[in-house]
Amino acid sequence: MNIFRPALKGAFSILAASALILTGCGKAATPAASDSPSPTVSSSAAASSSPAADKKLKVVASFYPMYEFARQVGGDYAEVTALIGGGVEPHDWEPTPKDITAIQDADLFVYNGGVESWVEKVLESTPNAERVVVQANAGITLLTEAAEEEGAEHDHAHEGEAAHDHDPAHEDEHTDEHAHEEEHAHDHDHDHGGIDPHVWLSPVLAQKEVQTIADAFMKADPANKEAYQKNADAYITKLKELDSAFKAGLQNVKRKDFITQHAAFAYLAEEYGLKQVPIAGLSPEQEPSPEKMADIIKFAKENNVKTIFFETLVDPKIAKTIAEEVGAGTAVLNPIEGLTDEDAQKGLDYIGIMTNNLEALKKALNE
Repeated sequence: MNIFRPALKGAFSILAASALILTGCGKAATPAASDSPSPTVSSSAAASSSPAADKKLKVVASFYPMYEFARQVGGDYAEVTALIGGGVEPHDWEPTPKDITAIQDADLFVYNGGVESWVEKVLESTPNAERVVVQANAGITLLTEAAEEEGAEHDHAHEGEAAHDHDPAHEDEHTDEHAHEEEHAHDHDHDHGGIDPHVWLSPVLAQKEVQTIADAFMKADPANKEAYQKNADAYITKLKELDSAFKAGLQNVKRKDFITQHAAFAYLAEEYGLKQVPIAGLSPEQEPSPEKMADIIKFAKENNVKTIFFETLVDPKIAKTIAEEVGAGTAVLNPIEGLTDEDAQKGLDYIGIMTNNLEALKKALNE
């Protein structure tokens, strides 16, 4: 399957033409930023007590959650760059030659898996024996769109039953199930091949991603492995506190289902005994069929839904249309696929946005 558009093919042609002058050494240059503005390294990473800039590990992350997790792990010992800038929806993003060069020159490249359809081809075209590459969702059992739809049908047939308790330890028993994920990566129409990549929206699975990223840092820079593990442990502690807040906040809500703009919240819903009812599929630019719209409107009316969730980086037109049709309000449920300018101005980060998501869910599910 050819997953690349002509513009991306052009980027690889340029890269191929300059291949002989690329060193392949991960410490040759600072990773280039995308033409879009990227998040900046934390102030702590720039403190006077930090290692010299030319000694820091050069880390390139695909999009915001991967950037934030890598930034937290790297601390003072890493210079972290996000390829996909603020306010950019990552599902339909493609790398420029500058981005490809940044990946080429990185000591460590961090990506989620499933969102970045371009990764496999880029890595094939940028060989670098010294670069460490980490797929953060490796080892996590990934949900499929078909299974999520089947679960939705089952749950609606048994409304009122107690939600099952989720044991995150079972994830470790299926470490090989992610192996086929890239075989099903979405094509140039940004279809995920039925695999749901949005694992970072579960605070429990986010902990697993952080540890996987930390392991890659330690492989890339074993001299500072104790610092990386210490940083990871500190951030994982914060994620555990976030998980506890979600458990406490959602345990006794009046309803368990919520309507959202696209199917990004299945892992979060599964973790806390909820059920998302998505208007669109796994890719946010998918538009629902008239039949799907009618089903959502019928569900909202029959279940007296008072809030329709939309998201920050996608046109909320369809969500607002449904809300008007059923007499409901709207609110943001953020899939954290990128920071908006407003998020950045407010100083929000992953934990801050997830906390906002929790408050939005508590309000909507208690109406």
